[in-house]
Amino acid sequence: MTAGVSIRSVTQRYGSALALDHVDLEIAAGEFVVLLGPSGCGKTTLLNIIGGFAEPSSGSVLIGGRDMRGVAAKDRPTTTVFQDYALFPHMTLAENVGFGLRMRGVGREAREATADAMLSLVGLAGRGGRRPHELSGGQRQRVALARALAVEPDVLLLDEPLGALDLKLRRAMQDELKAIQRRVGTTFVHVTHDQEEAMAIADRIVVMNGGRIEDQGPPREVYLRPKSLFSAGFMGEVNRISVKGGVSRLGMLPVPDGCLCIRPEAISERGLLRLGPCRVVETTFFGTHLRAMVEPVAAPGFTLKVHLPQGAAPAVGAVLDLGAEDHVVLQEA
Repeated sequence: MTAGVSIRSVTQRYGSALALDHVDLEIAAGEFVVLLGPSGCGKTTLLNIIGGFAEPSSGSVLIGGRDMRGVAAKDRPTTTVFQDYALFPHMTLAENVGFGLRMRGVGREAREATADAMLSLVGLAGRGGRRPHELSGGQRQRVALARALAVEPDVLLLDEPLGALDLKLRRAMQDELKAIQRRVGTTFVHVTHDQEEAMAIADRIVVMNGGRIEDQGPPREVYLRPKSLFSAGFMGEVNRISVKGGVSRLGMLPVPDGCLCIRPEAISERGLLRLGPCRVVETTFFGTHLRAMVEPVAAPGFTLKVHLPQGAAPAVGAVLDLGAEDHVVLQEA
């Protein structure tokens, strides 16, 4: 089972604080959407409203075309996976996975069969008799996911489910989450503040800020063609150069007026949009690339971040003639 979600002009106020400001969002059935943004941007509030844990001050949420106004969380075609797993320590893994089915009156034999199938789906086949304390953090998160999927929700809500895992395990779980979503076809709505995680798993990223949607689209589009300065900065490092009348602090640049935004990895000695000679101020090796801070000769005191290939080894003080291979110009607020 799967269903689309329609969020129509949803506003949420807590006293004088505005948590969500007329949010409109359409999520297609079977889509993997990630709500991304800093703490306090409204992403978890929106997830809670979809799941029925909070009612909006105004606006509506439809799941599968059905208005969810007044429908309690337990009666919605959704389940939620939280960061803290919330597994029952006194139950076996199979009992944990089958708990939601038990609450719905499903018989033991059917529960056990479903639990076995769900544990197999998340890579824990044959471990139904174990208890949560015997598992690693990543394995417990898989059990929480299996439990959520066991009740066959139309929409699965994930509230920063990988936030407590270490980097290596988090990346492994990102791959598994995406693979599982492809297999089951359920609509996934996932909340995170981790930009790399969002790009790794999402069909579509929705960037939120101040209770509003700043940007949305496939990961590649949101990263390379952001629609706002906030989105450009939140999605990763970016160099900003103000341009007015074709003039910038680097000199004349053949771009429209606005804020010229260039990702560090888009700057090289091959770039067609010439930035001019730049003096290397500092370098740091990151494994996948060399991060260099450079100072344009034409703009003393102004620095640019540049990601050079692994094998590059410019000395501090060396002068590189740099240009941008890709860029976007956004309007300044």
